[in-house]
Amino acid sequence: MQENLVLNSEHKKACANCGAELKFKPGSHQLKCEYCGYEEFIEQTKSSFEELELRHYLKVVGENAYTDTIDLLNCKHCGANQHVKENYKSLSCVYCGEPLIREDIEKEGWILPGALIPFQLDVKRARGIFKNWVGSIWFAPNELKKAALATDGLRGLYVPYWTFDANLSAAYQGQRGDYYYEKRSIRTKNGTKTQQVRKTRWSSASGRVKGFVDDILINASQQKRIEIPHEITFWNTKKLTNFNSKYLSGFVTEKYSVSLKQGHHQSFKEAKKIAHNWIRRDIGGDTQRINHADIELENETFKHVLLPVYISSYRFKGKEYHFYINGQTGALSGTHPYSFWKIFFFCLLIIVVIAVFVIFVQ
Repeated sequence: MQENLVLNSEHKKACANCGAELKFKPGSHQLKCEYCGYEEFIEQTKSSFEELELRHYLKVVGENAYTDTIDLLNCKHCGANQHVKENYKSLSCVYCGEPLIREDIEKEGWILPGALIPFQLDVKRARGIFKNWVGSIWFAPNELKKAALATDGLRGLYVPYWTFDANLSAAYQGQRGDYYYEKRSIRTKNGTKTQQVRKTRWSSASGRVKGFVDDILINASQQKRIEIPHEITFWNTKKLTNFNSKYLSGFVTEKYSVSLKQGHHQSFKEAKKIAHNWIRRDIGGDTQRINHADIELENETFKHVLLPVYISSYRFKGKEYHFYINGQTGALSGTHPYSFWKIFFFCLLIIVVIAVFVIFVQ
């Protein structure tokens, strides 16, 4: 069973050596004091994290189910709901950079996370990845390069996801297509030419496929203005560890805005894709047609999990740009502006070089 967690920014873990606040050390299972260097191990539970029975939550508890409360700050600009575990005097929204006001804290219920992937990269390493990326961009404005050198503006965020497991079975009817080739003569300017033409021989196919579907990941963050790029959303879920609120220290945690019911609906679409892949493999041949598939999911379970991302935003000439780093793998994706004047002078330089070359050739 999950421990009864109090997720409140006023309840902190103090350093046993100097009394300062301990924060999670990425890439470890330890808390560290940034002042004196004292480290404290996060005790690991021996039991595996719990898979919750889905139907019970949907039927008995409902889509607004929760087992605890959390302190949240709502960004008035982009709508993100964010929980910050450490004390702070001022804080900006991790998505859009707008100021968050501590007096606006509200308590909301949520389904406790069952597991998380702790940050494997610290801020220094993430900033180095961003700096290298900026350095590889041709014609990047000087303002962007300054942003890469800045010591603030980069925040670690735990993004909420639903994961779904189930026993999947599907009875299907379809067709198997096998390629064969026929020779055909075609006319050309020089006479006739023999050409191989591919055709498909279709035959009926039916059967049943079944298997276990493990960890269908559904993003539970539904930002209207900002969406985390698909390129960085690949985590090794085998590295999930039991949830402990100590891992949240020093990072922002976002509450899910996609309900369990909505997430389950999206997971069925993903399960359907998996079933169709299994069916095509079962039919065999060179190509397949699926006329009908009766898909059933049994023994469905779910988890609420938190996955690590570093986010930064910056403005250039009134427009907002963002970049994202996977906090486990270091994968990066971002948008960036170009400097008009750098492109202009580069093109001008090319024209001058060509003109000089033509003069000397003559």
